[in-house]
Amino acid sequence: MPYQIRFSQKANKDIAQLTLQQKEKLKIILQEILSINPYLGKPLKGYLKGLYSYHLNLKDRIVYEIISSDQTILIIRARIK
Repeated sequence: MPYQIRFSQKANKDIAQLTLQQKEKLKIILQEILSINPYLGKPLKGYLKGLYSYHLNLKDRIVYEIISSDQTILIIRARIK
């Protein structure tokens, strides 16, 4: 069963600033990749330990938390410069 996807308030603000093409790519990544296997992202280290990162494009990435008990992915950021 695919993971459910939720967005933080900051992620919603990030997404609002993406171009239409970036939003489409984000949608595909979330629906076809991360909702099926969220562990494909890179585990982060240091103070971001417990979070994962997946590239949206060369400079932007998706930062998210996997909540296994709920089968949920919480998108924390969707654009990092």
